Amino acid sequence: MEAAVRAYQNVTQKEFRDTLVVENLDCVRHVLGRMITGLPGFVDTENLEAAGILGLVEAAGQFDASRGVEFRTYAYHRIRGAILDELRRNCPLPQHILQQWARIRQVREELGEQAPWSLVAEKAGLTEEDMETCLAAIRLAQPETWQEEMPIGRNRTSSVANSPTRIDLEEEQQLLASAIEELPDRLRIVLSLYYLEDLRLAEIAAVLDLSESRVSRLLAKSQMQLKTIIENKLAGS
Repeated sequence: MEAAVRAYQNVTQKEFRDTLVVENLDCVRHVLGRMITGLPGFVDTENLEAAGILGLVEAAGQFDASRGVEFRTYAYHRIRGAILDELRRNCPLPQHILQQWARIRQVREELGEQAPWSLVAEKAGLTEEDMETCLAAIRLAQPETWQEEMPIGRNRTSSVANSPTRIDLEEEQQLLASAIEELPDRLRIVLSLYYLEDLRLAEIAAVLDLSESRVSRLLAKSQMQLKTIIENKLAGS
């Protein structure tokens, strides 16, 4: 009898997991759609989608509904993590992108964080479009490297956390909101649609009547400018 009960429970659990996977396949496409636009053309998006599906299957297998967390919320981070792992393993950036990134960072160190983007591009020997493309590629293909450049993060390893002026979470949120308001209109809109409205790049592109690759470059640029604004605010505090 006990064996029969266990067998029934196993079948029921498998059916539940299978249902979660099938009903949430669109979540994989949503996460992937927020990540991949702007990556170099050699990136195999089918492999990334397959990795995302594996992340979804893993999430379904480990999901515990009794904890009161929605499955899509739980699965989002698993899916995104699986896609990022695949990017790290099989999608190294071309050498010219890495060289451009090194030049951009060097020029920004020499000129200071407040230097206009047009001047940074000129001194780095790049067009502004080349620079934006480079930033977008780094943001997606090397998230750890990109995170080091970002001002605020949950893991508190950012420039804010390491600043001599330590701030609490409420002050951090106020600082971030204030900094976003100082962004140029288009960059502020892109940042808000992506993070606050949770739109995919394709959806933002449709709203703003831009190409997806252009939106990806604007998103990367807005994040870097946000970093500069926040660092200036902290330096003056």
